[in-house]
Amino acid sequence: MPRVQLRYAFRLYPTAGQQAALGRAFGCARVVYNDAVRARREAHVQGLPYPKLGLLSRLLITEAKRRAERAWLGQVSAVVLQQALRDCERAYTNFFASLRGERQGARVGEPRMKSRKDRRQAIRFTANARWSLTACGKLNLPKIGEVKVRWSRTLPTEPSSVTVVKDAAGRFFASFVIDTDPHADTERMSETDQSVGIDLGLAHFAVLSDGTKIDSPRFLRRAEKKLKKVQRELARKQKGSNNREKARVKIARVHAQVADARREFCHQLSTKVIRENQAIAIEDLPVRALARSKMAKSVHDTGWAQFIDMLKYKAKRYGRTLIQIGRYEPTSQVCSMCGHHNGPKPLDVREWTCPACGTVHDRDVNAARNVKKAAGL
Repeated sequence: MPRVQLRYAFRLYPTAGQQAALGRAFGCARVVYNDAVRARREAHVQGLPYPKLGLLSRLLITEAKRRAERAWLGQVSAVVLQQALRDCERAYTNFFASLRGERQGARVGEPRMKSRKDRRQAIRFTANARWSLTACGKLNLPKIGEVKVRWSRTLPTEPSSVTVVKDAAGRFFASFVIDTDPHADTERMSETDQSVGIDLGLAHFAVLSDGTKIDSPRFLRRAEKKLKKVQRELARKQKGSNNREKARVKIARVHAQVADARREFCHQLSTKVIRENQAIAIEDLPVRALARSKMAKSVHDTGWAQFIDMLKYKAKRYGRTLIQIGRYEPTSQVCSMCGHHNGPKPLDVREWTCPACGTVHDRDVNAARNVKKAAGL
């Protein structure tokens, strides 16, 4: 099995002084990134070649620190500033690849300036930044100090880099990049002879070809009452006031709780499916198109795309086979027993009887079985 790069995220609890130091690092990284974008744009307007990474590093970091208006760049780790330049370089690489049609997925726009009002901020420390994990389990970051980490599990291998993130709810996280160990993965999940087809839906999150139905948790729907309350509080606060910012953070925390619960649900279900089956078949759903329909809120609440992405990387990690069938496959119109094509059916039809063989079908279970057949499992 190939090595797979994964991220392991853990909650950080910096002190007030460490939060101020992280704030400076976020700000310096943002300024260097914006300076790099500005240099690119000016070169484009003047018809000059885009400046290389080495030149930008010398102009925007080394020489900028010697000027009075940028002297405060020396208060943070130089690696953080270098990584900001690399992020800008990668953003332009993705932009041009998207223009040429070489990049899969949605089209990527031209890199934009970052704002100090952005709710999510991040900085990255690579190995040469000399960050470390102390004997007592703290994260030692250059020019920031030893930050308390809440460890929910042990890291399987030595991390290659760490990204410190501050989210919209004001929480801090350390995201470690690790390379998986194929031998440990093989021991964790041995091969099996089982296979399964999965039909994703709104009534049930997923229906398996063996008849198992997994209810949709509907995390956002369940949090709507609480969201309405804190949103009304925000509407009554004066713009620009501290109380309005506190109300905004309350809303962000509710959304963060919903996102965390949805992510944990997808993790547990995808791991269970991968562990129990050697081959998995699933539909290639047009999630973006469905998210623009009248079912948009429910589609966003399901987390289908997140679940499928987890299946993809876990299948690669543990040597499983994941097959995505075409989105136009008539899985709900064909009898899984005799193959008779019975035509499209309204969404309110949950059961139907095959006129050819007389089999009574549960709509979703029949679709899951057809997904499995279409994948050749």
